[in-house]
Amino acid sequence: MIRLDTKQKDFKQKLDAFTAQAAQQPEVVKAVTEILAEVKTKGDAAVLYFTAKFDHAKLTAKQMRIGQDALDKALKALPADAKKAVDDASKLIRDFHKKTVPKSWEDKNAHGARVGEKFFPIRRCGLYIPGGQTPLLSTVLMTVIPAQLAGVPEIVVCTPPGPNGQISPLMLGTLAHLGVKEVYAVGGVQAIASMGYGTETIPAVDKLFGPGNAFVMEAKRQMYGTVGVDLLPGPSEVLVIADATANPDFVAIDLLAQAEHGTGKEKVYLAAIGDKVIDAVEHAIEIQLTSLPAAGKLRETLAKGFCAIQVPDYAKAAEIANFLAPEHMELQVSDKEIKKLAASITTAGAMLIGHNTPTVLGDFTAGPSHTLPTGRTGRFFSGLQVTDFMRRTSIVEYDLDSLRKAAPVVTAFAAMEKLEAHGRSLTRRLEAAPAPAAKTAKKK
Repeated sequence: MIRLDTKQKDFKQKLDAFTAQAAQQPEVVKAVTEILAEVKTKGDAAVLYFTAKFDHAKLTAKQMRIGQDALDKALKALPADAKKAVDDASKLIRDFHKKTVPKSWEDKNAHGARVGEKFFPIRRCGLYIPGGQTPLLSTVLMTVIPAQLAGVPEIVVCTPPGPNGQISPLMLGTLAHLGVKEVYAVGGVQAIASMGYGTETIPAVDKLFGPGNAFVMEAKRQMYGTVGVDLLPGPSEVLVIADATANPDFVAIDLLAQAEHGTGKEKVYLAAIGDKVIDAVEHAIEIQLTSLPAAGKLRETLAKGFCAIQVPDYAKAAEIANFLAPEHMELQVSDKEIKKLAASITTAGAMLIGHNTPTVLGDFTAGPSHTLPTGRTGRFFSGLQVTDFMRRTSIVEYDLDSLRKAAPVVTAFAAMEKLEAHGRSLTRRLEAAPAPAAKTAKKK
């Protein structure tokens, strides 16, 4: 853990250095570039090679795709309690995202022309679900449901197999329960490459979605332009802003929960208002680690990924939050300050407000997708939503009357920008048109 104070002269430099740890690593870039090139040129053969190398699963091309029989079997075997949890979470997620579905519209502009927008689902979307034998079922819900609400006709899921070549029955059962039919036992960079470029077995998609490790995110970064990408959600992160009203046990377990994701590259931030908050949270972390099964790994993650910042006031805490643009941000501060503080923070992926709103609610069931921007990309990315699975087409329709009204503006811009053909593309139509009928005066 590093401990910073905003009063330190080198505070900004130290915070910059800490956040920069998540930057692209040359060795990651190089490895990803090589894998993408292999899959692009060799297709299935390269995918199978890298699956054996990285996931220790020896598959054939035919075994990459999960058959409908296997999906049906997994659905039938899905435990009742798991099915109920999936249903309960799905309803909340679906209800939330229904409110975000855009609507096509049209109107008349000042020229009298018809203008508007139409929204269409992206034809074929590829969803990457991390996990293998540790099924991230919640990520299935958080990506599949918005895609379905958008009306995406072809939803493709890639998820890594375990060493036995199998995908978790819980994962398959959940996918089947949601109605997903195209599933591949492929993970890592080779999954991104196969969906992006297409192989003999996996037809190419139009846009890629889903979280992943540094290699998966670099693969999506390099694939951008060949296909669309949603955002670049890397290792999990959280910022907790806490004052003296916060319960140190709550803050501690929320920080530990984010460190628990398991990559070892998670970022956990604490911005503390009050002299004793950081000490109290550190003490609570030590106590809680004694009863957590992954205590060893959590200690390693915290040692390099935990940054506690002493701040003098709420305004400074908001300034730091807007700089970090955290994936998850919890406000565990007094009721008196919480509304003003929440209103002043504009870059958080998800804002969890109040002492009784842990990040896990957003992870599993509250409603918004937990696929969120990380690594300060919240400055320009937002969390996954229905519109990410759609594209927009603008509509413009002029008749001769509205064309005449537009002519002065068009000809002026064509002259200023020295684009003669642009101007003529309008004037030629007016020259070819019959003269407008003269308006007769109304008799009194």
